[in-house]
Amino acid sequence: MDRPSAARVYDYWLGGSHNFAVDRALAEQALRIVPELPEITRANRAFLRRAVRYCLDNGIRQFLDLGSGIPTVGNVHEVAQSVAPESRVVYVDSDPVAVAHSRAILAGNERAEVVQADACDPDAVLGAPGTRRLIDPDQPLAVLMLALLHFVPDSDDPAGIIGRYRDAGPSGSYLVLSHGTDAADERRAGMKELYARSTTPLALRPPDAVAALFAGYELVEPGVVYLPEWRPDPAEAPDEDPARFGVLAGVGRTP
Repeated sequence: MDRPSAARVYDYWLGGSHNFAVDRALAEQALRIVPELPEITRANRAFLRRAVRYCLDNGIRQFLDLGSGIPTVGNVHEVAQSVAPESRVVYVDSDPVAVAHSRAILAGNERAEVVQADACDPDAVLGAPGTRRLIDPDQPLAVLMLALLHFVPDSDDPAGIIGRYRDAGPSGSYLVLSHGTDAADERRAGMKELYARSTTPLALRPPDAVAALFAGYELVEPGVVYLPEWRPDPAEAPDEDPARFGVLAGVGRTP
């Protein structure tokens, strides 16, 4: 609790109240490096909602949200269950504060569950009682990794982690992923240095490495693109400089 947490910093940028002084301090330091971070987090949430609706349109009714943080307004269960009330959602996070608040928010929702576990330990996540209660291994599953893997170093084998979750679902399952890019940008270097003091150091990657994480999946059009470029809402004006967000997004389907 005495070190900043990515989940709670993210909550702060979204305007939430589930964070501590140590999280707010890091968040404000980060804002001095990248002032548009709140806009980036909102764009990431908007991508999440669009991707969940896409999965719903393609028959998905169960979702595993890894590194979910705090399920604030417009999160997976709200989007999914507003379209298909029978949808089942399991949130997974290792941060005890995020888990505690998630349980309070989800109280009374029998089709949504929160599991306290390390998303990098698929066996612990998939074997948790909450996961086993809600996720049917014989039905297609959407695995969500939003702004998660850029906190997972290469030494932890992010591709292998994805593969374990991919193998847990049948054909027709989906991977929804967003990931910060390792652009040649002084601000990125500053962010990596800042997060090195947190519980979750940054491991930003170049675009080709992000695309490679979809091995074993068929990429949904338009492929791996910057956040605002992934199937934008036709009612919204296109962003003139999507690369400024510095976060790539994509959705893949198992054949």
